[in-house]
Amino acid sequence: MKIEEFQRRIEEIYFERDSARGLAGTHMWFCEEVGELTRALRRGHQDELEGEFADVFAWLSTLASIAGVDLAQAALKKYGEGCPRCTSIPCACPGG
Repeated sequence: MKIEEFQRRIEEIYFERDSARGLAGTHMWFCEEVGELTRALRRGHQDELEGEFADVFAWLSTLASIAGVDLAQAALKKYGEGCPRCTSIPCACPGG
């Protein structure tokens, strides 16, 4: 599944409810999911990581949709040429 397809799927499933909650309320849910991912990473629970990464990506996608941002286009625009600062792949910026 491509990023565009994933963002559209999340819109199909959750956009009505998430947009009614608004950007601020949905952002709080996103932050909670990032916290759950952080806990799974700290505990080293590999079995939890897939689900937590998927949840964070889903909440990020719904935030982008509410804000009117196409994630795939935004990523391509910023990182399509490589590092946004030095345009190298891999990044060659001083200090990494």
